[in-house]
Amino acid sequence: MNIWAVLIFSIIKILIVVSVMLLTVSYLVYFERRVSAWAQNRLGPNRVGWEGVLQPFADVLKLLLKEDIVPDAAYKPIHTLAPIIALFVAFTTYAVIPFGPSVSIFGYTVPLVVADVNIGILYVLALTSLGVYAITLAGWSSGSKYSLFGGIRSSAQMISYEISMGFSVGGVLLLAGSLRPEAIVEAQHGWMWNAILQPIGFITFLVSSFAETNRLPFDLPEAEPELVGGYHTEYSSMKFAGFFLAEYANMIIASAMIVTLYLGGWRFPYLETFGLSAGWFAVISVITFCVKVAALLFFFIWVRWSLPRFRYDQLMNLGWKVMFPLSLINIVWVAALIMIFKL
Repeated sequence: MNIWAVLIFSIIKILIVVSVMLLTVSYLVYFERRVSAWAQNRLGPNRVGWEGVLQPFADVLKLLLKEDIVPDAAYKPIHTLAPIIALFVAFTTYAVIPFGPSVSIFGYTVPLVVADVNIGILYVLALTSLGVYAITLAGWSSGSKYSLFGGIRSSAQMISYEISMGFSVGGVLLLAGSLRPEAIVEAQHGWMWNAILQPIGFITFLVSSFAETNRLPFDLPEAEPELVGGYHTEYSSMKFAGFFLAEYANMIIASAMIVTLYLGGWRFPYLETFGLSAGWFAVISVITFCVKVAALLFFFIWVRWSLPRFRYDQLMNLGWKVMFPLSLINIVWVAALIMIFKL
């Protein structure tokens, strides 16, 4: 494939992924309100548009028209930079997540991933570790004790759970023998999903994902009863919208990573044995990936409206005394599987 074809197909894939992600984030907020209403036996948004379908657009318009207020005590350059960092991390992480098999277009073989790189998993872990800087800098630069407490909590929480997450991924890399997400998906043929082969690693990665995305029961950095709004207390208008967008975008990337690492990625079990054409095989694979991600997003929302928030000491005890040892046990378990069964 010549350089111009690679460039054109890459731009098309970037536009598609970003457009789908933005639309998904908008309606994920609507979906969360609907699920919370269902959990609490109430109606939820049902006024704007048809049964509230246009509510996300009304929310965006409201945030656009709000005044951007910056406190006098805030350090303005960092206060402005923090949501930009959060958005940068949220948008660039999608580049290495494969959402389908390679397809043939006009004689060119095009992988359904924006950037098919050999160190994709390392790229994701490196970028997501930058997310803590956005929240910490937002808390420090706001000039508010509530924001500062939220930033400090977040830095301790996210760094603590990143360790468990990294060791959990280690088991996946041992089985696949590669840092390339596409190779990890290909290694999970049939029902040989990593969630089945290493359930401990799957559970530790899933719980760590809740902590990394600051979702209940791990939303201590923005705990309203004690910190007003945490690190984004002093944010309004589109700067607040940036953090809001980044949080839901991180939910999607966390779900996509769980699907890729543990749930077979875009693979539908034994789909290749059905004798489908290449086009239908690709379409069903992409739909399979989207359905798996949607199911995990529902799980993220369902947990939020079902469980209470941890105390901070409980959160840290869980991270260091439970999750960390379990992630180490998972690596030993996977190494034993490889030695015994020659996987």
